[in-house]
Amino acid sequence: MIKKSFFAALALSGAFSLISWGFKGHRAIATIAQKHLTSNTAYVVSGYLKGDGMAEVATWADENRNPTTAPWHFLNLPLGLTHAQFVKQVSESDNNVYSAILKTEATLKDKSLTADQKNEALKYLIHLVGDAHQPMHISRKEDKGGNTIQIRFDDKGSNLHSLWDSKLIDHEGSSEADIARTYDVATAAQIRQWQSDSPMEWIWESYQISSELYAQAKPGQSIDEAYYQKYISVIHQRIDQAGIRLAGELNKLFQNEQAKVTGVTAAPDLSKTLQNNATKGIVIGNVDLKNIGNFIGKTVSTTGKVYSSKDIGSMILVNLGAAYPNQLLTVALKGKARELGAQLSDKVITVEGEVIDYKGKPEIIITDPSKLKF
Repeated sequence: MIKKSFFAALALSGAFSLISWGFKGHRAIATIAQKHLTSNTAYVVSGYLKGDGMAEVATWADENRNPTTAPWHFLNLPLGLTHAQFVKQVSESDNNVYSAILKTEATLKDKSLTADQKNEALKYLIHLVGDAHQPMHISRKEDKGGNTIQIRFDDKGSNLHSLWDSKLIDHEGSSEADIARTYDVATAAQIRQWQSDSPMEWIWESYQISSELYAQAKPGQSIDEAYYQKYISVIHQRIDQAGIRLAGELNKLFQNEQAKVTGVTAAPDLSKTLQNNATKGIVIGNVDLKNIGNFIGKTVSTTGKVYSSKDIGSMILVNLGAAYPNQLLTVALKGKARELGAQLSDKVITVEGEVIDYKGKPEIIITDPSKLKF
């Protein structure tokens, strides 16, 4: 995938087998980002995307590959660079994932450009932030980003690049929804730090990881369970970082932009989509817990008794209204809110947040402790 710019025919065929982070990974990054947008940013983003969701367009840049934009998805560098050398080489280069991110952000800031131009730039940015966090997209020219380093995994032939694009994620067995839900575990402090980092630092992190992977790579090697266990947590973090940072970039770009986006050829349901996004921050209070399933997609306040809870590592699941699996609502405590989990047994609590559907059951994800009272 990484060297399609040098083989134009490959830019137009066979791309789907080498989509970075895979279909699930890119869509999960977009879904995580969507959760961390401000209401105004969500409104503007929905307008520029003509009513499409961020996850829906997350792989558009791979599906519409052409020889001109093929190099935008990666960056080739020699191994062994210091941070200063890395910054110098990247700053002096062009037509790669780093310069493409800067270019698309500049397009989104340019008030003279049309909504259609911004639509395309936004779809690229959503995808390229994900690419920048895939370690094998910041890698070596001579092996096409690990594409020519053959390995075996799960008793099948593959290559180092594909292993990191999707094979390790597929081995985990998580769905796209599971990834978006369980990888999104950043604390408030991590969110502040990650969103303060520049795109240069994102790709430096990827470069450091790919350098480690190259040092271990042996052509023809069989990737074992120990390798998977060591690096799946790295993938978790890179996907979470990509989602959090994408949200941070979009919030900076659009936070103060007028929410009404003009010049867009609207889809039939665009007005409703924009209205829903624009009112995300409005809390519907005093919702009866028995009726919580009627408020999917809405931000509500509701009260109920804790009947059971379970610590699954990345979060604590708290069941209201009845014990699992008959609960009326599951409250997923993540980040700082996770610390409250041990205090809630048999308590009556009030929670505030967006109601989502998780496998047919209503759920609210809480990361801010102030959104839970007892």
